[in-house]
Amino acid sequence: MEEGYTSLPTSHLLGSVPAVVAEGKISSTVGQASTGNLQPFPPYDGGYNAPGSPISAQQTTTNWQGIFSISSYTQYFNVDSDVVIDRMISSIYPMNGFDRKIDGNPDLYGPVWISATLIFMLAALGNVGTYLKQKGVDPSTTWIFDVSYINWAACIIFGYALAVPAAFYFLLHYFGHSASLIRLWCMWGYSLFVFLPTCLLLVVPMAVFQWIITILSGAVSSWFVTLNLKAYAQASDMMVLLVSAMVLQFALALFIKIFFFA
Repeated sequence: MEEGYTSLPTSHLLGSVPAVVAEGKISSTVGQASTGNLQPFPPYDGGYNAPGSPISAQQTTTNWQGIFSISSYTQYFNVDSDVVIDRMISSIYPMNGFDRKIDGNPDLYGPVWISATLIFMLAALGNVGTYLKQKGVDPSTTWIFDVSYINWAACIIFGYALAVPAAFYFLLHYFGHSASLIRLWCMWGYSLFVFLPTCLLLVVPMAVFQWIITILSGAVSSWFVTLNLKAYAQASDMMVLLVSAMVLQFALALFIKIFFFA
């Protein structure tokens, strides 16, 4: 009868003595468990990481994905109306310390709102200004709305507000100066605010008055950009960038006058 039974493992029972294992095996086993099976908390990508997966690769992928994620830019739209209005006033009066106001809290809400408003104002008031000027020359002129003004305004304003700060960002880094792309986008976006009242004044069909307004708006916008770029370009060899920024702002003012209010 006893030969028909097999011995059962008793290592799990209370009072049983575990087998002796060498210290080298214990340390290697613990090391494998801590490096291979344990998961970081919280995970880098907010989800579950399979055991043995390369964390560094996942973290790099997550960072690159964050550039194209809308949630990464929500912090730059978390501003109230008082802050935006104060920064718009500072763009017209550059000595009011605009760079200090956006220090640590640059926003993109103001630049996007200003750019979109400027596009619609150029399209609408540009047609009105052209009509009034033609009406003064030929009273029989009929009202015609040129829809292409919207396309031109959108391409020029959005392209300028995005491409020019990005170009200066790479140039500053190329010359060894640290710069923030968000801050440059913020600064250049607010520099367009002066062209909103400019569009209202350019409707007046008086050539001399229009040119005076164009020169003043270009000067104010150029001065604002130059003062804020000096924080990044203090060296004498960076004067080329400052002059380039001034020329670009004046060129934009001239383009608005000649193309939309000719």
